[in-house]
Amino acid sequence: MTNRPALVLAAVATSTAVCMSILAGWQRGGWITERLVWVAIGVVLVAGAHLLPALCRPAPISVRCAGTVLWLACMATACYGHATFFVLAQQHAGGLRVTSVFASPISPHRSLTIVMDERTNVVSRLANLRSRRCVHDCTLLDARRATLTAHLDALDAEAAEVRRAQVEADRVMGQRDLAMTDPVTSRLATVTDITAPHLELVAGLGFALVLECLACLLWWIALRPHELPETVTNDHDVSVEVVVDPPESLATVTEPETEVTKLARDIEAGLARPTVADIRRHLRCSQAKAAVLRRQLVESKP
Repeated sequence: MTNRPALVLAAVATSTAVCMSILAGWQRGGWITERLVWVAIGVVLVAGAHLLPALCRPAPISVRCAGTVLWLACMATACYGHATFFVLAQQHAGGLRVTSVFASPISPHRSLTIVMDERTNVVSRLANLRSRRCVHDCTLLDARRATLTAHLDALDAEAAEVRRAQVEADRVMGQRDLAMTDPVTSRLATVTDITAPHLELVAGLGFALVLECLACLLWWIALRPHELPETVTNDHDVSVEVVVDPPESLATVTEPETEVTKLARDIEAGLARPTVADIRRHLRCSQAKAAVLRRQLVESKP
């Protein structure tokens, strides 16, 4: 018999963990064969982490010790795979948040380096013109000076605009980086003074550990053997059935077959051995009841 609610919850938890392992393994490999192998490894490790405790419960102590070591290894590797899934999922979610809110920054301006190089050239030419002295007709020289001065003013305005655009681009990039991080993680990073990537890794490992431990506990409960209700028998407790014949009232006392007599008959037939462990397996009863039946069996022998 199994605990049906625990079995359903255990199956749901294991299915969730298997899906996470499949997605994480699929993103690890390059070739299709590598991805399939990673997926198979993840599924086997998850199944081992969930079912080993319940399967090793009736085993001998040596098998349980080896199973414990393997279970710890399966838990570690399964949690690592689940953490990979959580981190990758957070990165994908951050990318979707960024693309849905912010457009790609496209600057219509020239580079500040190009603008400043051109400005340096204009300043040099303007300084050269200003160093010249006008002897006869100064109209052409004044026009060239005015042209270079206007060009210099335009370059100064362009440089200021480029700087403003760079400040705006830096602000947008900061918002994009903030949008890449989960809102709760970013606020925890501010409070705890820990970087957001480290918090995302710790959170992923925590979620994975909780899921694995929950699945192990549910399978342990679901596959736990249910004991039959104990019934205490006594050699002096004999039920009496009275059969009354219609012609005469004759009391007939019959003694039904008890568990001790049934057990003795089965032992004589070779179906069981007169040991507590074998009696327990044969009757599917508890250890205490098997001990009581063996003692009664020994006392009933002449």
